[in-house]
Order: sequence, then structure tokens, then C-alpha cells
Amino acid sequence: MENTFLYLSTVTAFLIVLILSPILIPMLKQFKFGQNVRDDGPESHLKKQGTPTMGGIMMIIAIIIGSISYSGWDLKVLTLVLAVTLYGIIGFADDYIKVRFKRSLGLTAKQKLIGQFAFGLIVTLAVYFLLGKDTKMLLPFVQKEVDLSYLWIPFGVFIMMAATNAVNLTDGLDGLASSVCLVLGVFYSFYVIRSGAGELSIFSGALAGATLGFLVFNHYPAKVFMGDTGSLALGAGLGALSLMTKTALFLPFIGIIIVAETVSVMIQVASFKMTGKRVFKMAPLHHHFELSGWSEVKVCLVFALITVLACVLVYIF
Repeated sequence: MENTFLYLSTVTAFLIVLILSPILIPMLKQFKFGQNVRDDGPESHLKKQGTPTMGGIMMIIAIIIGSISYSGWDLKVLTLVLAVTLYGIIGFADDYIKVRFKRSLGLTAKQKLIGQFAFGLIVTLAVYFLLGKDTKMLLPFVQKEVDLSYLWIPFGVFIMMAATNAVNLTDGLDGLASSVCLVLGVFYSFYVIRSGAGELSIFSGALAGATLGFLVFNHYPAKVFMGDTGSLALGAGLGALSLMTKTALFLPFIGIIIVAETVSVMIQVASFKMTGKRVFKMAPLHHHFELSGWSEVKVCLVFALITVLACVLVYIF
């Protein structure tokens, strides 16, 4: 039965995105909700100017419907849906300001961090009580648990903020964030069934189905971008799912790409401030490879394959 609901939620979310895309993409074009490309980015990205953004709305709708339709209003699944919705609201506000005022920056960094912290605390507390105040986390590869005790709640908030920002930083090439998140959604779909938390596979299946459907329109050359609406929502879903399954410590391994993207930015900023020199040609990491001569398609394929390999290794061991 769990496998059946997993497949149903995946297919449902996938079809919803396919149905909504021909409707929403023209609407985004009509309202002139197009991408504003930064002048300091790769020159090849200038042609992306005006490409419809905020396509993450489709994924959020698909994840919500795909999850709720087969979960029987399960509180854990509803909490995951809540995480996606709350962070999607932050992303939507950020995207709307960008397109409304035709600029590359929306909400200020302070505003985004305050929102992410507040919503992260709400989601973390919900997970904490739903898990019966269990403060243990699984250690990858060794099948043992570590008790975080009073550090569990601040750790949970950190995971929510880190995951959302990491996916957001990864969303810089056509199909990159959607393909990586697709792999992570598939990983969790099988992992939660094996671990005995099959009801959560309904959500992870919906997340995988929604990202696969979106990838149909987001692969190079992209017809639509997810925007912060989608990247923050996907990051929140993965972050909350890792807390719900006690696998947050797995993220540095299965999420090696989104972690590397984040770390590359941190290294670049720290190096430039301390030495005036840059370690990478451009950060996040995908831009470094792009400026080194890799095509967008090659970067996406390699990064997705690395994610697949990392997930397989973690799943096996």
C-alpha cells in the first residue's frame, strides 16, 4: 500500500505540473514576470533576460495536492507541506519585488534571514513534538544515533535555513536545482519506506514528481525558472524531511552538490575579504565550471550524477 501511494503521489504531482505549465508560463509572460539577470554574472546568461520566473508556484501546488490527496491528513505530511508553503511565501515575496521593480535583488538579506529563522523555528518545533521530543539523529554509514539533547531545536532551525539557502544558491543554471532536488526526492522516497516511515514517502514522491515535471520545462534552454519561490520551497521540503527522518546529518553527503555550492560562496567571500583574491573564477561553484568552458548541460549532468552516486552510497551503506 505504501508503494502504491508513493507512485500515485509522484504521478499526480508530475501531471499537475504538466497541466499547469502551459497555463502558468504564458500568464507569467503576459504579466511580464521575467527574470532579471545580474550584470556581473556570466555573459552567456544575458540571453536569459525576460525568461518567465516564479515557476516554483507550480511545484508548490503539485507537492501540496500530491501529498494531501493520499496522506489521509497525516500530521507529519502536513508539517512537511507547511514547510514548503511557508518558505515558498518568502520566495514569492522576494521574486515579486524583483519583477515588480525590475531589479536583480528582492527582499533584503536581513528580511529573508528573519523570515527563514521564524519559519524554521515553527517547522522545527512542529517536528520536535510530532517525533515525541526525540532529540536523536542518525549518523550516516555507521547506523548509530547521536543525542543532540537541548541542541536539537537550534540545530533544526540551522538545517532549515541552510537547506533553503543551499538550494537557492544551486539554482543558477537551467535544470540544475531541479535535477539535483529530483535525485534527493527519489532517495528519500525509497529511504523512508525502508526505514518504516512509509507515510513520508507520499511527500517525497510528490516532491520528486513535481521537480521531474518542472524539469521538462526547466532543462536547457529553460522555458521557465523556479525563482526563489521554488528553490526556497524545495530546500524547506528537503530540510524538514531530513529532520522528520532523523537524517539531517546525511545532508552533507547526499546533498554534496548543494553543500559544495554553499561552501564555494563562503570560501570566495572570505578569500576576497582577507586577501583581495578569488579562489574560484566565479561563485557559486557551477559558475566556476561554466567559465572554465563547461556547457550548462554538462554542469547539470555531472552535478546530478554526483548526487546520484552519493545517494546510492549512503543508501547502500
